[in-house]
Amino acid sequence: MFTNDANGPDCWKCSLNVEWHDCTFCPSIEMRRGILRRAGGLAKPLPSPDVLPHPVRRKNLFKPMRLTKYNGSRRGPLAFTLIELLTVIAIIGILAAMLLPVLTAAKIHAQKLKAHVQTTDIANAIEAYDQAYGRFPVSHLAQSTAAIGAVNGAYHNYDFTYGGSFNNNTVTVGTPVGGTILSNNEVMAILMDITNFPGTTVPTVNTNHQSNPQMTKFLNATMTSWSPAQGAPAPNGVGNDLVYRDPWGNPYVISLDLNYDDQCEDAFYGQSTISQSSGNTGFNGLSSTDGANFMFHGKVMVWSAGPDGKVDNTGTVNAISGANKDNVLSWQ
Repeated sequence: MFTNDANGPDCWKCSLNVEWHDCTFCPSIEMRRGILRRAGGLAKPLPSPDVLPHPVRRKNLFKPMRLTKYNGSRRGPLAFTLIELLTVIAIIGILAAMLLPVLTAAKIHAQKLKAHVQTTDIANAIEAYDQAYGRFPVSHLAQSTAAIGAVNGAYHNYDFTYGGSFNNNTVTVGTPVGGTILSNNEVMAILMDITNFPGTTVPTVNTNHQSNPQMTKFLNATMTSWSPAQGAPAPNGVGNDLVYRDPWGNPYVISLDLNYDDQCEDAFYGQSTISQSSGNTGFNGLSSTDGANFMFHGKVMVWSAGPDGKVDNTGTVNAISGANKDNVLSWQ
């Protein structure tokens, strides 16, 4: 704005209206690790965490991030292509194939440990019965068969083996009674004090508790509802036929020292073709006095055919090789 000065018509005063804002110049401020940096200036320490940025910038300090709107022209970040899915499936398959043998071996190992515990429990229960009654838990038929065999020279050590069928019923192990192999159900009926077969009125060798008058349960084995009519595989435990089977569904073999000489001879492991290592020394801790019949120094032998469920008594395979090497033995 221009005005005429009082000093003369040729003198003019000029005035300019200026609007001042103290925020017009806004320096750049950056906050890095507690240091306040000014553009074009020296670094200055930040006074305290409570110091706020310039008033003009304060309103944008917590400005939310702008999200990009999905318009359908690109695939989302969580989607997979068919090739990616197939690659993942292939990797999982490879890992499963690598882990399967390890898991199978661990399962077999656990089953063998379980079988060993059960064979030991059976042996301990038999010895407990012997201490209580002064005799073994066998039927009169088994006792008389062993005695007759000893007199006739058919059995070397006057012992008896409860066995069964193996190798898909192609091989039998045990002491024959009239051409038949007795299973361990007689021993189980007496040790577990069972007078009738489960679900029937058919008596066992312990009918009316005649073989266990004190009605003591020397063995606490798992009872199952399985019977041979159901077909294989049989579960681990004592079935309706009172046969005690191992974790692979095969009967436990039990040998008893019926002449009480503390030398137990098993119908299978007593053979020199199976147990002879060198001279009178046998495999699995067995020994012999004549190099022909191998015995365990004790009263009871209980064993399982192992994971393969097979025994080889052809005379060409010994106790620690072939189908016999995985057998589970109570005395080992």
